[in-house]
Amino acid sequence: MKQIRISSGEVEVTAELNDTPTALKIWEALPVEGVANTWGDEVYFNIPVIADQEPGARAEVEVGELGYWPMGSAFCIFFGPTPVSTDDKPRAYSPVNVIGWIVDEVTVLKSVRDGDMVIVQRV
Repeated sequence: MKQIRISSGEVEVTAELNDTPTALKIWEALPVEGVANTWGDEVYFNIPVIADQEPGARAEVEVGELGYWPMGSAFCIFFGPTPVSTDDKPRAYSPVNVIGWIVDEVTVLKSVRDGDMVIVQRV
């Protein structure tokens, strides 16, 4: 697995990317940075990667999963319910390509705010 570090201010988590085509495109583009947007317990930000929706894309995701949102060219970090969730699990606005997962404690991401800079880099 390819390990990455996601950081924003004092917050830092380690994650692993899977071997999907989108995850490999993101790996090749690293390091990337963007301005955080929050949507419930999701942080997302635009990245300079263009990828189509993959066959396994889904809106229902698990806590700690990472996604790429093709509609917005965005890197998404899910750590709890979003405004469209129907229970305590995250749900994306529309299907995302699941690209990996966080291996650390995800609740630290609750302190990331709109406008914070987020950096994703290889470990």
